[in-house]
Amino acid sequence: MLYHLLFPLKTYFSVFNVFRYITFRSIYALLTALVICFVVGPWLIHKLTELQIGQYIREDGPASHYAKAGTPTMGGILIVFATLLSTLLWTNLASPYVWLLIVVTLGFAAIGFVDDYLKVIKKNNHGLSGRAKLFSQIVLALGVALVLYYSPGFSTTLTIPFFKKVQPDLGWGFIPLAVFIIVGAANAVNLTDGLDGLAIGPVIIAAATYMIFSYLVGNVKIAEYLQIPYVRGAGEMAVFCGALVGAGMGFLWFNAYPAQVFMGDVGSLALGGVLGTMALVTKQEILLAIVGGIFVVEAISVILQVGFFKATNGRRIFRMAPIHHHFELKGWPEPKVIVRFWILAIILGLLSLSTLKLR
Repeated sequence: MLYHLLFPLKTYFSVFNVFRYITFRSIYALLTALVICFVVGPWLIHKLTELQIGQYIREDGPASHYAKAGTPTMGGILIVFATLLSTLLWTNLASPYVWLLIVVTLGFAAIGFVDDYLKVIKKNNHGLSGRAKLFSQIVLALGVALVLYYSPGFSTTLTIPFFKKVQPDLGWGFIPLAVFIIVGAANAVNLTDGLDGLAIGPVIIAAATYMIFSYLVGNVKIAEYLQIPYVRGAGEMAVFCGALVGAGMGFLWFNAYPAQVFMGDVGSLALGGVLGTMALVTKQEILLAIVGGIFVVEAISVILQVGFFKATNGRRIFRMAPIHHHFELKGWPEPKVIVRFWILAIILGLLSLSTLKLR
């Protein structure tokens, strides 16, 4: 909005020429989302508390979590609101990829909102049935996959890290892969959201990483130099990513241990879904497994635990899954688990960026 209002004034006032730069608008999108969280956050927390929208703690969870019962949840609304408002203010609204990210964010947030709402009303930890939740996610992800597949000029080739000449064209195979990535990312972030600040930290790091990827693949000269796929118009996604980083930082201010608010499924599903979409648009799909390595490990730990439990009639690999609970039960204080996972997320983000020169 500001881009469309102020950039045309560059003819009369040269200072407005700065709005042409994606880097400038990404930085200010970040700062704007951060300020929005600082302003709206206390009011939202108060409102959630007033409405008694508190977290229900699962009975089979760590005993130390019982003290968190009643902490306001559905705080992901703050992340979604700050991200989208800041994006609308600073991005070039002519970018179709930005609108795609907005739709994905709202769509997955809506699924999470319904799930959270049912949990609050029923006062249990079930919410939407697993089938209903998965079906709605697949339908939304399928819509995104089809939009990308039929977008003029969008390539269905798969970029393989470290192998610049290996780029198989998936054709129709791109659609099920895209659905798997989006739905998988949404649920992986959802599984990670179990400790104060645990999920939002890696999300901030992943969003910052894809902010860089978006800018690079959207610049034809840089993309050619780095020998990565050029995606026309993808650069504007950096502004969205900047807003997401700022919103994540603002939310973390209130979500840091001991948390004043939890994000709930309305936040975790939206964040995971949009990260998966970013990976697809930037043609860095496989790198998402490294960028979001924390989320991948959390999801795999649950799959292994459930599979092993069923196959061995009750035996377990971990003391509890997802794996962050395993470390809790081993005696690690919650803040130690959180910070160490953040450190690992930073390392994985840096490793992902290093692949740009290892091709």
